[in-house]
Amino acid sequence: MRGSKLKQILANMSAEQYALTVGTAAGEPLTEAFSRKRVVHAGVRGKPVMPAEWQSTWQRLVGERPKPAERAAYLHIPFCRHRCLYCGFFQNYSEDELENAYINSLIKELEMSKDSPYLAGGPVNAVFIGGGTPSTLSPQNAARLLSAVRNCLPLANDYELTLEGRIHDLTADKIEAWLANGVNRVSIGVQSFDTDVRRAVGRLDDTRTILERLERLSGYNQAAVIIDLIYGLPNQTGEIWNEDLALLKTAAIDGMDLYQLNIFQDSALQQAIHAGKLPPAATTAEQAGMFAVAEAELSAQVFSRLSICHWAKTNRERSMYNVLTKAGRNVIPFGAGAGGNLDGVTMFLNRDVGKYMESVAAGCKPVAGMFVQPAGSELHNTVVAQLERGYLNLSLLSARFGPAVLELDPLLELWQARGLLQSGPVTAKLTVSGQFWYMNIAQSVLECLHALLDGEHAVEVQPIAAQG
Repeated sequence: MRGSKLKQILANMSAEQYALTVGTAAGEPLTEAFSRKRVVHAGVRGKPVMPAEWQSTWQRLVGERPKPAERAAYLHIPFCRHRCLYCGFFQNYSEDELENAYINSLIKELEMSKDSPYLAGGPVNAVFIGGGTPSTLSPQNAARLLSAVRNCLPLANDYELTLEGRIHDLTADKIEAWLANGVNRVSIGVQSFDTDVRRAVGRLDDTRTILERLERLSGYNQAAVIIDLIYGLPNQTGEIWNEDLALLKTAAIDGMDLYQLNIFQDSALQQAIHAGKLPPAATTAEQAGMFAVAEAELSAQVFSRLSICHWAKTNRERSMYNVLTKAGRNVIPFGAGAGGNLDGVTMFLNRDVGKYMESVAAGCKPVAGMFVQPAGSELHNTVVAQLERGYLNLSLLSARFGPAVLELDPLLELWQARGLLQSGPVTAKLTVSGQFWYMNIAQSVLECLHALLDGEHAVEVQPIAAQG
């Protein structure tokens, strides 16, 4: 009987494990479907590759021609001029001498793989330069790096090249260096348009400056302009959030990401709140309400929804890198702290800038960790890609990956009864409540599939943001 195996797996769980996996039968699904957000990114851990095999594994991977599929590259810039309280990605403060040396090493790392069969064997469709704060690079170093990217990576004719930045760096000399060297998408961390909210967490510029500089960047008419907003920040009342959403309609942008605030354990933001220097951030229930308000507001506009948290305002925004990564496409990593995956192997490069540069100087790929992705990873990637778009189609998945997928029926029926899903003849669509909790839903679906395929169930709860 369909679903009987999953029912047995669920029945054998402890009460705590069961609640983590399926949630609770609370009265209000938007705010109480789960006790907390479980993970930042959904996934099932693979088998580690031993350090002695990292270099040979990398050489094997880049020594093979790529399969005919879209792929991406990620470059990491581990420097920031200022440390924002909410950020969990800070690595190093910017210093001119260190920046120069680092860009030399990053260019060398790109050049080391340039002529490999894997790099040279097909186009790279999307490149994302993230951080850190890539826009903190001097115009000269940005130009040097971007030139190397175009020289070393075989960019597709319709490539997307994104550079992350902050409002304070949108000066003419920097913008012109980016655009002259191939950047066609700029992603700006606005977080909130409100001056007081921004400055309380370490952002510098006021509302007027934000709008003026977005207008300046957009005025070049050469790149898609994307901004991030965060909901749940200290001092960010419902009224302020509504004002943030209203400004999306008039700001000179092509798309927007809306992210829930994560307060990382022992982060500067958590410490500031605990010390009474800032008021508490929004609770998960309050964030859920903010998400629902945003979903209703943006859905009422003529915006195209590309994923649960991402909207396009114009047809210039494709969000190609994000689409490819969510679908599990190969991502080639470069730079200290970068992560990626090639043909079933996930890898992370050394976060320590000094050790990273030493490895590159020695002619080695600066790997700090490798994992062979678990069995069924292609199925996992397809599930995440569907849920990122707000739906789950078991019929389509079973036709491609086998009937074991249909065992998920009891889980979906339970979530439908709780108001997280709305099932149609073919596709189950996430309700607004399900969209808010979609990362929990994705993690539980992956764990259940892993159990169904491997015959055992071991819940691996990844590190999450501690609230409060």
